Amino acid sequence: MTTVLIDYESGNLHSAQKAFERMAAEVGAGEVIVTSDPDAILAADRVVLPGDGAFPACVAALDASGCRAALEEAVITRGRPFLGICVGMQLMASLGREYRDTPGLGWIEGEVVRIDAGDQPVPHMGWNDLVLNSNHPVFAGVETGHHTYFVHSYHMQVAQPDNRLAHVRYGGDITAVVGRDTMIGMQFHPEKSQSTGLQMIANFLTWTP
Repeated sequence: MTTVLIDYESGNLHSAQKAFERMAAEVGAGEVIVTSDPDAILAADRVVLPGDGAFPACVAALDASGCRAALEEAVITRGRPFLGICVGMQLMASLGREYRDTPGLGWIEGEVVRIDAGDQPVPHMGWNDLVLNSNHPVFAGVETGHHTYFVHSYHMQVAQPDNRLAHVRYGGDITAVVGRDTMIGMQFHPEKSQSTGLQMIANFLTWTP
């Protein structure tokens, strides 16, 4: 079994790679590789799309990497389990409104918009308590009140409420986890979220949709 972390030059993948390798070893989920090779993406059993930075730049980097067609073939056509992290989650949306309107992958109907946090500072940075909206298998061993680590100024507003699997409170409600079918997206960084994040990585690595 192989899990690929797609390297499209959008952020430092070192901490994510180490976290996935650690949990894959613990749960017997095979090897973890970081790659920009479309053939490796197509051959993978699970696909992870990280991402840091602005939505338009990440879309452009994904297109320039040559990985987009392989990503869509693996996830949409072949139904490989998929995890998007931070901007990698946001790219699942129909549209991003950061700086300019930019089409996303269109896997989750919705828009990525600036956080309306009231009097709270933006970016939303630091630890926050999850509120679970579903009993998805990725939440096994995780409960409402467990906290994860966020660094972002934009979040996804989903068109279908069932696609929002968890949120946090920060001024208003902020989407924390989205998903449908074989796809999951996490706005926070599970690799930086200590035991809760590592548990969710392990759950993803053993999830059979």
